[in-house]
Amino acid sequence: MTVPPAFVATARCLWQWEWQRLMAGLAPADRDGNFQRRPSEFAGAGLESLQGAGRLQLIVGRSCPWAHRAWLVWRLRQLEPSVQLLIVEPDPKAGRWVFPEPRFGCNSLAELYQLCGAKSNARATVPLLLHSGDGLQKASIINNESAELIEILNYLPSPSNGAPNLLPSQRLVDINHWLNLMQHDINDGVYRCGFARNQAAYNRAEVALFAGLAQLEEALLKQGPWLCGGELTMADVRLFPTLIRWEQVYAPLFRCSRSPLFSFPALWAWRARFCSLPGVVDTCYPAAWRRDYFGALFPLNPSLIVPAGPSSSEELFALIQATMKP
Repeated sequence: MTVPPAFVATARCLWQWEWQRLMAGLAPADRDGNFQRRPSEFAGAGLESLQGAGRLQLIVGRSCPWAHRAWLVWRLRQLEPSVQLLIVEPDPKAGRWVFPEPRFGCNSLAELYQLCGAKSNARATVPLLLHSGDGLQKASIINNESAELIEILNYLPSPSNGAPNLLPSQRLVDINHWLNLMQHDINDGVYRCGFARNQAAYNRAEVALFAGLAQLEEALLKQGPWLCGGELTMADVRLFPTLIRWEQVYAPLFRCSRSPLFSFPALWAWRARFCSLPGVVDTCYPAAWRRDYFGALFPLNPSLIVPAGPSSSEELFALIQATMKP
C-alpha cells in the first residue's frame, strides 16, 4: 500500500513539532536554535571551602564526560585515600541518577541534592564534590561545576609524591588559552552539534568544532607530545573525555562526522598516548557510553537501538593502538 504524500507531510510536521517540545526539555536553546548549557547551582566554591570539611566524596557517572574529567583528575593525582569515589547509575525511564545502594538515606542523586538544600527545580548533575558529614552533621555539597571542581581536586594535597600538578603556574597562559577554546567549540561543541534545533545552528557548531580540532592538531605537531608542550596539563585532561567518545557517540549520534578522527594524526596519536597513562583504562566504559547516550536520548534516537562496539575499555584501547597508522 502506498502512503499518500499528504499523510507523509502531515506526519513530518507533527513529528517536528513534537521533537522541538522534547528537545526543549532535554537541552535548552536560544532563539536561534543554539544549544545553551544550564548553569550549575553549586558553583563558586574554591579550595578555601574545604577547610575543616572532613571526609570528601566525589560522585560521578560513567557516561557523563563532565564527570569523566573529574574522575581522571582524581585518578591521575592519586586521591583515593583522601577522596572517596561513588559511582551513580542512570535511570533513563525516570531521567535521573540513582545510587546502586542507598546513600545518606537517599536512593537517587536528586534526593541527595534536596537533602543538601538544593532548590526544588535544581538539576541533580554529576560530578559532585561532597562533604559526607560525620556524627549528627548532614552531608553538604561543595561544588558541582566540573571546571571548578577539577581545579579543587588538582590543588588538594596528594598522598603520592609523584602526583602531577595539572595547573603549573608557568603554563597557565597556555592552559587557559586551550580551555577557553575547548569549552565552547569542542567539549560543548559536540553537544551544540547534537542538540542544534535547526540546520543553521548545526552548521555554526560543526564549523567551529572542526576548526578547533584543526588548531589542536597544529599545536601538537609543533610542540607535542601534550597540548602545552612536554608536560601533561589540565588542557589534556579536559580534551580526553570528548575525543575518547568520538567514534562511540559523537560522530554517529551527534553528527560530528565531517572527518574521522584519524584524519588528525597528531590528535590520534595524542589520544593513544593519553590512554596509556596509569589508571585511565579504569575510567572508560564504552558499552555504558553507547547504552546511555543511544538508549536515553530519545529525541535523537527514537528507536532506542544501541549500536555494537567495544564491550570494554581494554578492547577499545586495543583498537586505538592497533590503528595508530590507519
